Amino acid sequence: MTWTEVEARLKAGACAILPIGSTEQHGPMGLVGTDAICARAVAIAAANHCDAVVVPEIAYTPAPFNTSFPGTLSVTPALTQELVRQVCDGLLTQGFKGVFILNGHGANLAPVRAAIADLPQGAVTLRSWWDPEPVGKLRHERFGDWEGMHATPSEVAITQTLHGAKPVGAAAIPPEQVSPEFIKMHAGDRHGPPDDHRAAFPDGRVGSHSALATPEIGDELLSVAARAIAEEFSEFCGVRCATR
Repeated sequence: MTWTEVEARLKAGACAILPIGSTEQHGPMGLVGTDAICARAVAIAAANHCDAVVVPEIAYTPAPFNTSFPGTLSVTPALTQELVRQVCDGLLTQGFKGVFILNGHGANLAPVRAAIADLPQGAVTLRSWWDPEPVGKLRHERFGDWEGMHATPSEVAITQTLHGAKPVGAAAIPPEQVSPEFIKMHAGDRHGPPDDHRAAFPDGRVGSHSALATPEIGDELLSVAARAIAEEFSEFCGVRCATR
């Protein structure tokens, strides 16, 4: 979009989708930056179903536990919080009625929620692309417990749809499964020091059998997620445009 196109949308009343992901490893067959790729892709696909303006994604966020894997770049939660706050404040100041943050990385949740708390009440909301019930149902149907926690087949499948599939290689061997208790304990990517994390999960996967991913499943997931997020965005934007 040009600035004049943005201005026209603002005059008509518009809310923004702000994707946020990370730049970190995703196992032996998953792309570095998968979280940002997925968040952006779902946001753009959702915009085809609703009246959304998708702004450039934030791709550098906290991932300290993965920095022993080449390609992972991590910034502090405090920096992430302030960046999100300033970006959202800038969008609101320019005239967007609201900001719908679409997340693709667990470690973003705490700093983004803190940033939202510093902004006008109700003006910004946060949702991960996998949160809607239809998406969770489809992930479970396709992958069951092999969805795991990191380098999941669902996110790898979406990147395959967009960028093609990398060779499976060593990922053909299933990783050690992690328990629901482990996933709950480490929710929000609460993992240990980077060297310890790589020692515990040497190929980068955390209970996720990435080799189950296919571009066809990725296309299905992207479609379901896009429609679900579009519905949630439309509801959010309808409320924001009616109250401002």
